[in-house]
Amino acid sequence: MNSLVGPASGRLWPQPLKVTVGGVSRGELAERLRRQGVSLNAHAETLLAGPAFDERAGEVMHFVDRTVAELGLPTGGTLRDVFDAAGVVGLELCPADAAPYLRLAWTLQANSTDSLLSMGRSPQGAMKVASAPLSDDAEYPKGFYLRVVDGVPWLRGYRCDDEYRFAADDRFAFRAGRVAGP
Repeated sequence: MNSLVGPASGRLWPQPLKVTVGGVSRGELAERLRRQGVSLNAHAETLLAGPAFDERAGEVMHFVDRTVAELGLPTGGTLRDVFDAAGVVGLELCPADAAPYLRLAWTLQANSTDSLLSMGRSPQGAMKVASAPLSDDAEYPKGFYLRVVDGVPWLRGYRCDDEYRFAADDRFAFRAGRVAGP
């Protein structure tokens, strides 16, 4: 099986997953994505061109994945509902620039069983990276998701309005509460 799902935990990667975010230029980040064969959609390119990707010092962060139901939303919820529920259980939103670094670190994501890339619902096998939207404009991408389609790793941007409801089994990556120590 080409995934880091643990049979008992159902987690998609070791919990928490330790990743260094930042510390490289926008150009170097783009080159790393290209070298790993990561495809981008137009929404991801829009996000990557924004000021959130100006170079900054690298920072080690710890990430966990959770379904919407695991956050206490068994019937799903809006993006605001998901983010609020995560805060209640001690999870934090990821910085806006975390998704490409997660994509580079998570090389064993399972291949999606559904190759459709856009269908008006959260794509099968997608891991949304929970970060605060960079714009209130419904036409501007809200964030990123990670997916593998036909063996190709993708970093895709997504759009949704304030009324869109994520399903209970949709998965999000969050920053784990601050970890003490080195």
